[in-house]
Amino acid sequence: MTSLPSLTSRHPQVPADDLLAGFVPPPHFADATFDSYRPDPDHPGQAQAREHARSLAERLQDPPRRRWWTRTTPAGPALYLDGGFGVGKTHLLAAVAHAVPEAAFGTFVEYTHLVGALGFGVTVRRLSRRPAVLIDEFELDDPGDTVLMSRLLRELNDAGVALVATSNTLPESLGEGRFAAEDFLREIQALSDRFEVVRVDGPDYRHRGAPHPEGGLPDVEVRDGASAGGGTVDTFEDLLHHLRTVHPSRYGALVQDVPVVGITAVAPLIDQADALRLVVLVDRLYDRDVPVLLGGVGTTGLFGDAMLRGGYRKKYLRALSRLTALAAAGRDQLPAST
Repeated sequence: MTSLPSLTSRHPQVPADDLLAGFVPPPHFADATFDSYRPDPDHPGQAQAREHARSLAERLQDPPRRRWWTRTTPAGPALYLDGGFGVGKTHLLAAVAHAVPEAAFGTFVEYTHLVGALGFGVTVRRLSRRPAVLIDEFELDDPGDTVLMSRLLRELNDAGVALVATSNTLPESLGEGRFAAEDFLREIQALSDRFEVVRVDGPDYRHRGAPHPEGGLPDVEVRDGASAGGGTVDTFEDLLHHLRTVHPSRYGALVQDVPVVGITAVAPLIDQADALRLVVLVDRLYDRDVPVLLGGVGTTGLFGDAMLRGGYRKKYLRALSRLTALAAAGRDQLPAST
């Protein structure tokens, strides 16, 4: 059998000094603006969220001058967009980034890795030069991240940096169900008190009229379709094994410039660490609009009932939402004879 390109043959390296240069909206949201955001008239919270985000961006375009008689810098504004999957929160966050030159845009995990790569002090100094720090999919998965991000954002906000975050969990509920959140209530409360919370309601636009979950394609069709599209093919087991060897911050580089990703023999996940790595990979594929061809079970039963009832439920549901959209795009690209 002819060997096809694979993700498992890729071992991306991202120099620490290059990390901050990548803190921009991903290709999927390269053209996101406030005007291109289409609020659902049945859910007025979407229009209200757009106006809150637009207003904040306008304030940052014309920042207040520091008073000459004081050396203190007022804390920056902080906006928290809370809502379900597929209601346009990331679109609005990207619109703020495009409207505010030099704003930093990244996911929660990308900011935590930035601290790990550069060190806390350097990260604070580098980000303090930005007018705004924008955090997508804000979520706290462990106590260490709680303390780290709470301290980072407090110091940045105290330095006058504006904060905008998106999440599907209210600030005071971050970390709920994952660890002993009551032990960290002081950190969580100190962080949540800084944000103006705006609810973005509505159904997931990716699922409007789209059937889900969906079984996988025959593996031969996955291989043939990925080959025809110049993409990669990996077995699900091999891919999960490879993801264990690559830091999640490099998953974007792992799939960079791949036109389509084929995964054969997809099976229900049994290990939570593997499941969380897959969530990050799906996010990076979605950011880059990379179609996916799934064999095996497809998205049916990919995350078991126990996972969907657990503390990472919202992460898994977001991954299913995005993977469903990517799989539909992959099927649309299949040759007519496939």
